[in-house]
Amino acid sequence: MSDPLSATMHIASSGLQAQSERLRVVSENLANARSTGDAAGSDPYSRKTITFESEFDRAQAASLVKVKDIGTDNAPFLVEYEPGHPAADENGYVKMPNVNVLLELADMRETNRSYEANLKVMTQAREMVMRHIGLLRD
Repeated sequence: MSDPLSATMHIASSGLQAQSERLRVVSENLANARSTGDAAGSDPYSRKTITFESEFDRAQAASLVKVKDIGTDNAPFLVEYEPGHPAADENGYVKMPNVNVLLELADMRETNRSYEANLKVMTQAREMVMRHIGLLRD
């Protein structure tokens, strides 16, 4: 049987790692929101997606979160009329990334809140461990 406070910190730690990876994916999407292909008619940057899964840790007797997959969004590319652009096709249209900046910003905000919640759990659990140690000293 594992210590509940230790298990709590382990669970929150897995949440911190998952949200850190999620933030990396969101920032990559935002950074490439206007990245087109190099040649005429070539495909632009494709939005990345992240999925999570639950994993049972027998040593801690706890369900942890982990990154299951980082994939690409199959949504169609946007098309803009820019005849002078190097990636424009013969009709002057350029394929633009399938990144919705507002969606990414909302995802970033949710990621930040989830990260902060897990960090708060870690802080509270550590504080409880320190109080417990203090009681044992007395």
